[in-house]
Amino acid sequence: MSKAAVLGAGSWGTALAKVMAEAGTDVTMWARREEVAKRIDTTHENSDYLPGIALPSSIRATHHHEEAMAGADFIVLAVPSQSLRGNLEQWKGSIGPDATLLSLAKGIETGTLMRMSQVIVSVTGVEPGRVAVLSGPNLAHEIASGQPAATVIACSDSSRALALQDACATGYFRPYTNSDVIGCEIGGACKNVIALACGMAAGSGFGDNTVASIITRGLAETIRLGVALGAKASTLAGLAGVGDLVATCTSELSRNRTFGERLGRGGSMESAQKATNGQVAEGVKSCTSVRALAAGYDVEMPLTDAVHRVCHEGMAVSDAIGQLLGRRTKPE
Repeated sequence: MSKAAVLGAGSWGTALAKVMAEAGTDVTMWARREEVAKRIDTTHENSDYLPGIALPSSIRATHHHEEAMAGADFIVLAVPSQSLRGNLEQWKGSIGPDATLLSLAKGIETGTLMRMSQVIVSVTGVEPGRVAVLSGPNLAHEIASGQPAATVIACSDSSRALALQDACATGYFRPYTNSDVIGCEIGGACKNVIALACGMAAGSGFGDNTVASIITRGLAETIRLGVALGAKASTLAGLAGVGDLVATCTSELSRNRTFGERLGRGGSMESAQKATNGQVAEGVKSCTSVRALAAGYDVEMPLTDAVHRVCHEGMAVSDAIGQLLGRRTKPE
């Protein structure tokens, strides 16, 4: 039986821990807060992030990362993108010599403009082939409830991708493998930003036509950036691109969509944060780094620019939407 350490006990980390345990993988979770680890261990529920979801009794939880990582074949990194580097600095000494590192974080690191796989390699010194990323239409609560879903596991080492696929394949969760790490990461980072824009539009009273237009143009932005970085357009037309984008931009379970919708209704950044129960809306920070990354490759991303201006420069949502709808007409 393979062993996985899931580092991070938020909603998505907990959901994937449940999937992996039900796929027959031996799972130990690490929680930043000791009381969360104890609660998971004793009640088999993560009431803070997935209330009402029963976790397999085989899952163990600990507050000590060394304990969780001991002997792990797979190390699942389930912390927010902007805190990944700091956590890895503490964890890197406990990584096994042949462990595969799987990133669930979706974002571009502020300052360095690195993708998450690049951050992992930079901090740990592992070979890039040992790093995999997971991306797809994966709303945590639906998956934890056993609703059918698919995802993409991308890794340049196909044998590691296949091993991960086997470690998290269940009757309701179907992982596909891919070698396009860049495409999966760019799709995952950009969709959060576009979901904020969709939420702003919906909160402002606009309907499905507007949201569908934003999704479509957001996909075009994402593909432009991804291809400029070396991704395959076909990856972004699949689960890690279109699939993830649609789910995140349309679901009430999406933190980024919810955050943007609150802003669209006239709420402040602080009230929008409360609307997501204090959980991180990754797009708020990623919009700035995605915009900077695009600028470095001379890629035009007007939606991303507008979201950044609302979240970090005080632009009114109404002005941002007017700016987008008022752009000059040109061929698609």
